Amino acid sequence: MVELIRSRSDGSDTYKPVVNFVDQNGKTIEFTSSTSSNPPSYSVEEKVGVWYDPAKPEHAEIDGYFSLWGITTIFGGLGAIFFLVGAGIIFGTAFKGRRDESLRMRGTPIETDLQSVQLNTSLAVNGKHPYKVLTQWFNPFTSEVHVFESDNVWFDPASYVKDRKITVFIENDNPKKYLVDLSFLPKLAK
Repeated sequence: MVELIRSRSDGSDTYKPVVNFVDQNGKTIEFTSSTSSNPPSYSVEEKVGVWYDPAKPEHAEIDGYFSLWGITTIFGGLGAIFFLVGAGIIFGTAFKGRRDESLRMRGTPIETDLQSVQLNTSLAVNGKHPYKVLTQWFNPFTSEVHVFESDNVWFDPASYVKDRKITVFIENDNPKKYLVDLSFLPKLAK
């Protein structure tokens, strides 16, 4: 390696190694590595291995992990993250669907009183917030009041739920696991 070229980006310095080598035809080739780092990965006059195509020796790369595989590793890592997020969403949705169906089939239905319809400002898609239906139920056996919150509804359901009891399916003896049944609501047009 013959020198380090300093470059400044976003207020910090990085260093690209400049390497020369003799190709198989005896010609001296000099190239600047496509990767830079801080601190420098190599020092001046350090011997480094080089990979090159004999037809294009000027496009050589230093024989180092990041020089050869850095971009692939970065994109592979990003791809893995996107894959895991997508798989999590798919499996989470499938699990929730099975749990909801199980509650509908095996859960205990209770009639609850509407408390409110609220805008869910913690979530926005294309600048729009969904709504949640809140209901409550007084358990006569425990003298406790339970509040239930529906899944997100992407239109205002207030006019469809007023003056009506709303069925909630609870897991037997565990009202913390529940499903607010809004299957009576009309479907949102696409």
